[in-house]
Amino acid sequence: MDWWLAFAVFLYLASALLIIAEVFVPSGGIITLCSLACLAGGVAIFFQRSTTAGWVGIIIAVVMIPSVLVVAYKIFPKTPFGKSVTLTPPQRQQGDAIPDTDELKGLLGAEGVVLTPLRPVGMCDFSGQRVECVAEGGYVDKDKKVKVIDVEHRRLTVRVIEQS
Repeated sequence: MDWWLAFAVFLYLASALLIIAEVFVPSGGIITLCSLACLAGGVAIFFQRSTTAGWVGIIIAVVMIPSVLVVAYKIFPKTPFGKSVTLTPPQRQQGDAIPDTDELKGLLGAEGVVLTPLRPVGMCDFSGQRVECVAEGGYVDKDKKVKVIDVEHRRLTVRVIEQS
């Protein structure tokens, strides 16, 4: 009867390997079904041995399946195949999308033109530099002249300049 227990442990290991294979080989779920069949066979053998062994086998299976999946998905992006099929995140330099705070502080007191309506956030142009701005008093129409009155972190607050 000891070789049956060894066979049950082998089925558990085969199930774990098949779960890992499912992550790397797109099979439409066929490998998963084979893995579950191996797992069910191992549990059945444990239950034939004793009810306690069967329940211990189920607890091991409940812990093993998520653990193996987590490990497989952690390993996958590091493999050559995983690197070729997954997207790499964009490499952004500091100040790429939003100007640095020091650069924005240089705009304090600068005058510019509203490019998109400020509702209260929109785009303004300050001597060719497009910057996202917040209107001091709510809605501001396009093409209005504005002046930077406050720079806080990466947020410019602008006020409409009254044209006389």
